[in-house]
Amino acid sequence: MNILVVGGGGREHALAWKLAQSPSVKRIFASPGNPGIAQVATCLPAPADVAGYVELARENAVDLTIVGPEAPLVAGIVDHFRYQRMRIIGPTQAAARLEGSKIFAKEFFKRAGIPTARSEQVGSAADASDALKKFSYPVVIKADGLAAGKGVVIAYSKAEADAAIAQLGPHLVMEEFLDGEEVSFIGLSTGDFLFPFAPTQDHKRVFDGDQGPNTGGMGAYCDARILSADQVEIIMERVMMPAVYQMAREGTPFTGFLYAGLMMGPEGPKALEFNVRLGDPETQALMHNFPGDFAEVLNLVTVGKGTIKGRTSTRCSACVVMAAENYPSKPRLGDEITGIAQAEGAGATVFHAGTKIENGRLLTSGGRVLGVTAGGDTLRDAIDRVYAAASHIHFDGMHYRRDIGEKGLKRW
Repeated sequence: MNILVVGGGGREHALAWKLAQSPSVKRIFASPGNPGIAQVATCLPAPADVAGYVELARENAVDLTIVGPEAPLVAGIVDHFRYQRMRIIGPTQAAARLEGSKIFAKEFFKRAGIPTARSEQVGSAADASDALKKFSYPVVIKADGLAAGKGVVIAYSKAEADAAIAQLGPHLVMEEFLDGEEVSFIGLSTGDFLFPFAPTQDHKRVFDGDQGPNTGGMGAYCDARILSADQVEIIMERVMMPAVYQMAREGTPFTGFLYAGLMMGPEGPKALEFNVRLGDPETQALMHNFPGDFAEVLNLVTVGKGTIKGRTSTRCSACVVMAAENYPSKPRLGDEITGIAQAEGAGATVFHAGTKIENGRLLTSGGRVLGVTAGGDTLRDAIDRVYAAASHIHFDGMHYRRDIGEKGLKRW
């Protein structure tokens, strides 16, 4: 089986890395890919639009395409492939509105009966200012469209709220702030059922102790103990399956990866958001911990035959994102990266995100540069191993959080 991975970040490197371990996979292509992905796949230039990926897949005899980032899904890449009767993992453009529009998602939660935070949807700065009066602080303000994980502001005062409205507007969701523990719950949907993966916990704020602005994600860990078996059952019953059933009722069956950002509080899970693809950096932790043939799972879902067996690992994994100076605003670029071989020699897998090769040197080319990932029999083992490995890596202006997974360690 030949597989095309669409994207060029750390998530896509983790997918290509895992797929390369499958005996059923002959060749892996990635578009556009990155220097790390090039170690396990053939990297191809990205076409001018999503329709161009169909021709790219056809030219390279691709049997299955998997899409990493959200933008191609929202732009309708799956529709183009299905029109040509070519296999692809992901939702249609209509179904991808679950992530493409926060306003659509909040209205969908109501139709599906999915528990979520109280909110107001607004279409202008004036409406937003009026809506603010209905909430106490802190208040959560979300941009309606795609924002690479940086379209959410938690405002602790009216001044902060006004600044967020000016920055993110005019189409916004104003939402009550929920207390609790945030969890990433990801499943793979066939359109009428959803196969859940192990729970993960992302670390969105740029600095230790959950301080500073939101980012695309500064690290994640995977540990089955994040949720109890009863909590998983409740999430499936109250959030995931109602979403799958409602999408089918509305004539837009959801296929592909469905990622629920959840707040676990005293009233049970409440949905903060839905994403229509795998998370980044959650995927790095998930793939490192996935106890089986991932290509086999993808094949079963797209062919529609066979049974996906439960795959729960007792091992743990952690991913630490190495970011460039000034990320997430205007990251510093073009610095040479060293120490990756030493980090991998220390027992980690280093997934490339924002890297490029120039004149034979590996340089930074994005805000999130690398995802150092390691596993262990316990979460403590995984965390110790990942930070020992990360200490070998250097580039000027490098920044990473030192507390990835600490919430889990305090919990158990």
